[in-house]
Amino acid sequence: ADFLLALGLSLPTWHPLGVGVGVTALVALFALRRLPMLPGAFLVVLAGAALSAVFDLPAHGIAVVGRIDAMPSLPHLPDLDLATLSRLAQLTLPLVLILFAESWGTMRALALRHGDTVVPDRELTALGLANLAAALVHGQPVGAGFSAGSAAEAAGAQSRAAAVIAALGLTLLIAVAAPLIEHLPQPVLAAVVIAALAHALDPKPLIRLWRLDRDQGIALAAAGGVLVFGIVDGMLLAVATAVAALLSRLALPQVARLGRLPGTRDFVDLARHPEALAPVGCTVWRPSEQLFFANAERLLAGIAATVARDPATRVVVLSLEETFDLDSTALEALIEFDTRLAAAGLELRLARARDPVRDLLAVAGATDLVARSSYSVDDAVALAEADAAARAPTDPPPGGATPP
Repeated sequence: ADFLLALGLSLPTWHPLGVGVGVTALVALFALRRLPMLPGAFLVVLAGAALSAVFDLPAHGIAVVGRIDAMPSLPHLPDLDLATLSRLAQLTLPLVLILFAESWGTMRALALRHGDTVVPDRELTALGLANLAAALVHGQPVGAGFSAGSAAEAAGAQSRAAAVIAALGLTLLIAVAAPLIEHLPQPVLAAVVIAALAHALDPKPLIRLWRLDRDQGIALAAAGGVLVFGIVDGMLLAVATAVAALLSRLALPQVARLGRLPGTRDFVDLARHPEALAPVGCTVWRPSEQLFFANAERLLAGIAATVARDPATRVVVLSLEETFDLDSTALEALIEFDTRLAAAGLELRLARARDPVRDLLAVAGATDLVARSSYSVDDAVALAEADAAARAPTDPPPGGATPP
């Protein structure tokens, strides 16, 4: 926000010639894209430096790159006092967050566009080793910069060797043409960066998120947070928003009532598939998220309240296909749910119950519930229907009334 405000307030002080140089360089860069065989950025930089030297642009108020100190530094450990180390510790985590976010975002975006595979451990290990090497020679923090990555992509880079070739070329350029680089106007350099990033400023990913109705709030929080609060605070806001959204989804899962598609063994959401048939005397429920301490009691209480209003229900089947494990709270809630249904004359059967869940129930003493667990919804319903059929001649309906 401060940057945007300062940018607007500084508008009357903009240097007309500097703006003209930058805009001209930008137009030339976009025009040269029509000739992919020509190195557009290199030609524009070369022309800008040459014209700056010929017409003495610094004398007209145009800032240039200036002298580059390229003296090599031998690897050695720095001699830091306690105050410097304390300040370094304060800056380390924010800097790591910035480097990680920019580097990973750049690598993933470029890999997706070109069909490459990104291995997180390999990429982050390389990033860490590169920063250790840079630290030994007192270099700057190293990361996969979005501007540099986009510039390499725009220049036609196709492999990892492009970075090595670029480093060798840069070394040769500084060694041979350093006097020419000193004359490079900063507006031309800015135009090269803008041109490299222009094709990456595509609103389509945000539009796609909006159409999918997924994560658009997190994306807007990240973009707005960075613009308003800065990079680090904006990233922290995005992380907090993502965590809050995840907890909200997990704590308030949807619960679908399932029915069997005619002629199949498949059970689907009755609300989305009206052609599906609900089993007679049996209701099948499927939570959309894993049962855990924040949702188990609320979710199971809701199912119990719903089946209590349906006198035709004799068996409740709970599909646990999303539940890979149970914490202690969810385990106790599930056992209490079974007890509550049994007190109301209803039977609970578990479907898609995984082995770790069965093991926990057995350890907790709920061996009877383990015996009423199946590996598929169809098996659980079939057992419930068979049990109901076996008890039908002698078992009165719920409520204790005797049929006429």
